Amino acid sequence: MIISPKTLYDILLNTFGQQHWWPIDEKYHLEQNSDPRFEIIVGAFLTQNTAWTNVEKALNNLKRQKALTIHKIAHIKDKSLKTMIQPSGFFNQKAKRLKLFSTYMEKKYKGDLQKLFSQETSEIRHELLSLKGVGLETADSILLYAGNHAVFVVDSYTKRISQRFPFLISSTSYEEIQIFFENELASTISKKEIVSAYREFHALLVKLAKEYCWKDKPNCTICPLTTLCKKCL
Repeated sequence: MIISPKTLYDILLNTFGQQHWWPIDEKYHLEQNSDPRFEIIVGAFLTQNTAWTNVEKALNNLKRQKALTIHKIAHIKDKSLKTMIQPSGFFNQKAKRLKLFSTYMEKKYKGDLQKLFSQETSEIRHELLSLKGVGLETADSILLYAGNHAVFVVDSYTKRISQRFPFLISSTSYEEIQIFFENELASTISKKEIVSAYREFHALLVKLAKEYCWKDKPNCTICPLTTLCKKCL
């Protein structure tokens, strides 16, 4: 039996409910008059190769020092930035990448994210990917969650689930999986709702993978999708 991404999305949404990603501290940004989209961008860099709980610790450190702005990170001392983001791991590398991104934004856009995100999706994506430390998943996370652009994010969880459920795709390529999901969902979800659907679907796939569809020993016995999964049948 073949199932569609929309069918899986509906089942996951009914099972787990809305996940409301990406979490941001709206109160903090109101008090600081700062751009909450930058918190998402910083989170997209920090979440590389670590758990979100570690990212939250690093973000809280940045907030305590009132350093969660493009200008502050572009001009902060390297040692101070590394100390603040240390909980996220690989902090030397991530500090360098955050500094590069922030400096780039200051020089080209004067720190105005709206100028970046007002361009065509393909242009922004190409530009983001040209920056050191920005890969496909990071670029697409920034586009979807910070830029409000209709781009489906593919991570390791999405790839895993794509191989275990009977979809009409067998590729493990990031962009082929992305095209498959985008084409399938675009035919069943309105343009007005597609961005929110992409956000929810990505979050729901992460939840499914973390709670049931584990990499080595998936917990098929209690998974709500056992009857649809090729690995469990």
